[in-house]
Amino acid sequence: MSLVINNLHVKIKENNREVLKGVNLNIPDGEIHAIMGPNGTGKSTLVQTLMGSNKYQITDGEIIFNGTKLNNLAVDERARLGLFLGMQYPTEITGVKNSDFIKAAMEATHPNHHLTVLQFLQRFEHCMNFLDIDHHYADRYLNEGFSGGEKKRNEILQMMMLKPRLAMLDEIDSGLDIDALKVVSNGINHMRAKDFSALIITHYDRILHYVTPDVVHVMMDGRVVTSGGPDLASKLEKEGYAKLRDQLGLKIKLVDDE
Repeated sequence: MSLVINNLHVKIKENNREVLKGVNLNIPDGEIHAIMGPNGTGKSTLVQTLMGSNKYQITDGEIIFNGTKLNNLAVDERARLGLFLGMQYPTEITGVKNSDFIKAAMEATHPNHHLTVLQFLQRFEHCMNFLDIDHHYADRYLNEGFSGGEKKRNEILQMMMLKPRLAMLDEIDSGLDIDALKVVSNGINHMRAKDFSALIITHYDRILHYVTPDVVHVMMDGRVVTSGGPDLASKLEKEGYAKLRDQLGLKIKLVDDE
Protein backbone atom coordinates (compact mmCIF):
# COMPACT_ATOMS: atom_id res chain seq x y z
CA MET A 1 0.00 0.00 0.00
CA SER A 2 1.20 3.50 -0.84
CA LEU A 3 -1.21 5.45 1.37
CA VAL A 4 -3.38 4.12 4.20
CA ILE A 5 -5.63 6.43 6.22
CA ASN A 6 -7.35 4.95 9.27
CA ASN A 7 -10.19 6.71 11.14
CA LEU A 8 -8.70 10.17 10.59
CA HIS A 9 -10.22 12.97 12.67
CA VAL A 10 -8.98 16.52 12.12
CA LYS A 11 -9.96 19.90 13.52
CA ILE A 12 -9.11 23.47 12.57
CA LYS A 13 -6.71 24.83 15.19
CA GLU A 14 -8.06 28.37 15.02
CA ASN A 15 -11.60 27.54 16.08
CA ASN A 16 -11.45 23.85 17.17
CA ARG A 17 -14.09 22.94 14.56
CA GLU A 18 -13.88 19.29 13.53
CA VAL A 19 -13.73 18.93 9.75
CA LEU A 20 -12.66 15.33 9.17
CA LYS A 21 -14.76 12.89 11.16
CA GLY A 22 -13.29 9.46 10.58
CA VAL A 23 -11.81 9.27 7.08
CA ASN A 24 -10.74 5.82 5.88
CA LEU A 25 -8.91 5.61 2.56
CA ASN A 26 -6.41 3.32 0.83
CA ILE A 27 -4.49 4.30 -2.31
CA PRO A 28 -2.18 1.56 -3.60
CA ASP A 29 0.95 2.27 -5.63
CA GLY A 30 0.26 2.79 -9.30
CA GLU A 31 -3.36 3.90 -8.90
CA ILE A 32 -5.10 7.21 -9.51
CA HIS A 33 -7.99 8.00 -7.19
CA ALA A 34 -10.44 10.90 -7.28
CA ILE A 35 -12.37 12.43 -4.41
CA MET A 36 -15.57 14.28 -5.18
CA GLY A 37 -18.10 15.86 -2.87
CA PRO A 38 -20.07 19.01 -2.12
CA ASN A 39 -18.53 22.22 -0.80
CA GLY A 40 -17.37 22.26 2.79
CA THR A 41 -17.10 18.52 3.24
CA GLY A 42 -13.36 18.39 3.98
CA LYS A 43 -11.73 17.45 0.67
CA SER A 44 -9.11 20.21 0.73
CA THR A 45 -8.63 19.77 4.47
CA LEU A 46 -7.77 16.13 3.84
CA VAL A 47 -4.95 16.78 1.37
CA GLN A 48 -3.59 19.72 3.35
CA THR A 49 -3.51 17.52 6.45
CA LEU A 50 -1.74 14.79 4.49
CA MET A 51 0.89 17.34 3.47
CA GLY A 52 1.31 18.56 7.06
CA SER A 53 -0.39 21.99 7.09
CA ASN A 54 -0.10 23.62 10.52
CA LYS A 55 -3.65 24.97 10.21
CA TYR A 56 -5.02 21.58 11.20
CA GLN A 57 -4.63 19.21 14.14
CA ILE A 58 -5.08 15.46 13.99
CA THR A 59 -7.15 14.40 17.00
CA ASP A 60 -7.48 10.70 16.18
CA GLY A 61 -6.46 8.15 13.58
CA GLU A 62 -3.30 7.66 11.59
CA ILE A 63 -1.77 8.26 8.17
CA ILE A 64 0.66 5.64 6.89
CA PHE A 65 2.65 6.27 3.71
CA ASN A 66 4.82 3.43 2.42
CA GLY A 67 5.12 2.07 5.94
CA THR A 68 5.93 5.40 7.62
CA LYS A 69 3.50 7.08 10.00
CA LEU A 70 3.08 10.70 8.94
CA ASN A 71 1.05 12.12 11.83
CA ASN A 72 3.88 14.08 13.45
CA LEU A 73 6.21 14.64 10.51
CA ALA A 74 7.01 18.12 9.19
CA VAL A 75 6.11 19.20 5.65
CA ASP A 76 9.67 18.86 4.36
CA GLU A 77 9.96 15.33 5.78
CA ARG A 78 6.78 14.32 3.98
CA ALA A 79 8.05 15.85 0.75
CA ARG A 80 11.27 13.86 1.00
CA LEU A 81 9.19 10.70 1.41
CA GLY A 82 7.59 11.48 -1.95
CA LEU A 83 4.42 13.48 -1.22
CA PHE A 84 3.50 16.39 -3.47
CA LEU A 85 0.58 18.82 -3.19
CA GLY A 86 -0.66 20.72 -6.22
CA MET A 87 -2.30 23.75 -4.66
CA GLN A 88 -5.82 24.95 -5.37
CA TYR A 89 -4.51 28.53 -5.17
CA PRO A 90 -0.77 28.51 -6.01
CA THR A 91 1.24 31.17 -4.20
CA GLU A 92 3.01 34.02 -5.99
CA ILE A 93 6.60 34.57 -4.81
CA THR A 94 8.27 37.76 -5.99
CA GLY A 95 12.04 37.59 -6.49
CA VAL A 96 12.24 33.81 -6.93
CA LYS A 97 12.56 32.60 -10.50
CA ASN A 98 10.40 29.66 -11.49
CA SER A 99 13.37 27.55 -12.59
CA ASP A 100 15.33 28.36 -9.41
CA PHE A 101 12.39 27.36 -7.24
CA ILE A 102 11.95 24.02 -8.98
CA LYS A 103 15.69 23.27 -8.89
CA ALA A 104 15.83 24.06 -5.17
CA ALA A 105 12.77 21.88 -4.54
CA MET A 106 14.36 18.99 -6.41
CA GLU A 107 17.57 19.28 -4.42
CA ALA A 108 15.65 19.44 -1.13
CA THR A 109 13.38 16.47 -1.85
CA HIS A 110 16.03 14.31 -3.59
CA PRO A 111 19.25 15.11 -1.66
CA ASN A 112 20.95 11.90 -2.82
CA HIS A 113 20.12 12.32 -6.49
CA HIS A 114 22.12 15.24 -7.83
CA LEU A 115 21.55 16.54 -11.35
CA THR A 116 24.14 18.59 -13.18
CA VAL A 117 23.03 21.98 -14.45
CA LEU A 118 22.89 20.58 -17.97
CA GLN A 119 20.82 17.57 -16.90
CA PHE A 120 18.42 19.84 -15.04
CA LEU A 121 18.02 22.20 -17.99
CA GLN A 122 17.44 19.35 -20.43
CA ARG A 123 14.78 17.80 -18.23
CA PHE A 124 13.22 21.20 -17.52
CA GLU A 125 13.04 22.02 -21.23
CA HIS A 126 11.54 18.62 -22.03
CA CYS A 127 8.79 19.04 -19.43
CA MET A 128 8.01 22.59 -20.50
CA ASN A 129 7.70 21.48 -24.11
CA PHE A 130 5.43 18.61 -23.10
CA LEU A 131 3.13 20.99 -21.21
CA ASP A 132 3.26 23.65 -23.93
CA ILE A 133 4.76 26.23 -21.55
CA ASP A 134 6.67 29.12 -23.10
CA HIS A 135 10.35 28.92 -22.13
CA HIS A 136 10.45 32.51 -20.87
CA TYR A 137 8.36 31.35 -17.89
CA ALA A 138 11.54 29.77 -16.52
CA ASP A 139 12.91 33.23 -15.73
CA ARG A 140 9.66 34.74 -14.46
CA TYR A 141 9.04 35.01 -10.75
CA LEU A 142 7.11 32.07 -9.35
CA ASN A 143 3.46 32.40 -10.40
CA GLU A 144 3.71 36.21 -10.45
CA GLY A 145 1.33 37.54 -13.09
CA PHE A 146 0.44 34.02 -14.20
CA SER A 147 -3.15 33.38 -15.25
CA GLY A 148 -5.10 30.71 -13.41
CA GLY A 149 -4.42 28.22 -16.17
CA GLU A 150 -0.70 29.05 -16.26
CA LYS A 151 -0.45 28.51 -12.51
CA LYS A 152 -2.09 25.09 -12.81
CA ARG A 153 0.23 24.09 -15.67
CA ASN A 154 3.13 25.22 -13.52
CA GLU A 155 1.93 22.95 -10.70
CA ILE A 156 1.99 20.02 -13.12
CA LEU A 157 5.45 21.11 -14.32
CA GLN A 158 6.67 20.95 -10.72
CA MET A 159 5.10 17.49 -10.32
CA MET A 160 6.77 16.18 -13.46
CA MET A 161 10.15 17.55 -12.39
CA LEU A 162 9.94 16.31 -8.79
CA LYS A 163 8.56 12.86 -9.68
CA PRO A 164 6.74 12.26 -6.37
CA ARG A 165 5.46 8.89 -5.18
CA LEU A 166 2.04 10.41 -4.40
CA ALA A 167 0.69 13.55 -6.03
CA MET A 168 -2.31 15.22 -4.41
CA LEU A 169 -3.96 17.62 -6.83
CA ASP A 170 -6.45 19.96 -5.21
CA GLU A 171 -8.95 21.17 -7.83
CA ILE A 172 -6.23 21.27 -10.46
CA ASP A 173 -9.00 21.57 -13.07
CA SER A 174 -10.67 24.69 -11.66
CA GLY A 175 -10.64 27.68 -13.99
CA LEU A 176 -9.11 25.81 -16.93
CA ASP A 177 -10.31 26.14 -20.49
CA ILE A 178 -10.57 22.96 -22.53
CA ASP A 179 -7.09 23.25 -24.06
CA ALA A 180 -5.40 23.81 -20.69
CA LEU A 181 -7.44 20.98 -19.17
CA LYS A 182 -6.16 18.60 -21.84
CA VAL A 183 -2.55 19.69 -21.26
CA VAL A 184 -2.84 19.27 -17.49
CA SER A 185 -4.49 15.87 -17.95
CA ASN A 186 -1.72 14.77 -20.33
CA GLY A 187 0.83 15.65 -17.67
CA ILE A 188 -0.94 13.51 -15.08
CA ASN A 189 -1.32 10.61 -17.49
CA HIS A 190 2.34 10.89 -18.45
CA MET A 191 3.26 10.22 -14.82
CA ARG A 192 1.32 6.97 -14.60
CA ALA A 193 3.66 4.23 -13.37
CA LYS A 194 3.77 1.43 -10.84
CA ASP A 195 5.66 3.66 -8.38
CA PHE A 196 3.40 6.70 -8.80
CA SER A 197 -0.07 7.29 -7.42
CA ALA A 198 -2.32 10.32 -7.43
CA LEU A 199 -5.28 11.73 -5.53
CA ILE A 200 -7.34 14.20 -7.53
CA ILE A 201 -9.77 16.48 -5.68
CA THR A 202 -12.51 17.78 -7.96
CA HIS A 203 -16.09 19.02 -7.94
CA TYR A 204 -16.86 17.93 -11.49
CA ASP A 205 -16.24 14.94 -13.70
CA ARG A 206 -14.76 16.80 -16.68
CA ILE A 207 -11.09 16.17 -15.80
CA LEU A 208 -12.01 12.51 -15.27
CA HIS A 209 -12.96 12.34 -18.95
CA TYR A 210 -9.23 12.75 -19.69
CA VAL A 211 -7.67 11.13 -16.61
CA THR A 212 -9.49 7.87 -15.94
CA PRO A 213 -9.34 7.11 -12.21
CA ASP A 214 -9.07 3.62 -10.81
CA VAL A 215 -11.42 4.57 -7.97
CA VAL A 216 -13.77 7.48 -7.29
CA HIS A 217 -14.57 8.31 -3.65
CA VAL A 218 -17.32 10.60 -2.40
CA MET A 219 -16.87 12.66 0.76
CA MET A 220 -19.75 14.08 2.76
CA ASP A 221 -19.72 15.58 6.23
CA GLY A 222 -16.04 14.88 6.77
CA ARG A 223 -15.89 11.22 5.82
CA VAL A 224 -15.80 8.95 2.76
CA VAL A 225 -19.36 7.70 2.33
CA THR A 226 -19.04 5.60 -0.81
CA SER A 227 -16.57 4.56 -3.50
CA GLY A 228 -16.85 3.18 -7.01
CA GLY A 229 -15.44 3.15 -10.50
CA PRO A 230 -15.22 5.99 -13.04
CA ASP A 231 -18.94 5.67 -13.78
CA LEU A 232 -19.69 6.98 -10.28
CA ALA A 233 -18.36 10.41 -11.29
CA SER A 234 -20.67 10.52 -14.30
CA LYS A 235 -23.62 9.50 -12.13
CA LEU A 236 -22.86 12.28 -9.64
CA GLU A 237 -22.57 14.83 -12.43
CA LYS A 238 -25.99 13.80 -13.69
CA GLU A 239 -27.88 13.25 -10.43
CA GLY A 240 -26.08 15.43 -7.86
CA TYR A 241 -24.99 14.82 -4.28
CA ALA A 242 -28.38 15.26 -2.62
CA LYS A 243 -29.80 12.23 -4.38
CA LEU A 244 -26.79 10.12 -3.38
CA ARG A 245 -27.17 11.30 0.21
CA ASP A 246 -30.80 10.24 0.21
CA GLN A 247 -29.98 6.89 -1.42
CA LEU A 248 -27.39 6.21 1.29
CA GLY A 249 -29.82 7.25 4.00
CA LEU A 250 -27.46 9.87 5.39
CA LYS A 251 -28.90 12.39 7.85
CA ILE A 252 -26.63 15.29 6.93
CA LYS A 253 -27.18 18.71 5.43
CA LEU A 254 -25.13 19.62 2.40
CA VAL A 255 -23.62 23.09 2.03
CA ASP A 256 -24.86 23.04 -1.56
CA ASP A 257 -28.45 22.74 -0.26
CA GLU A 258 -28.27 26.19 1.32
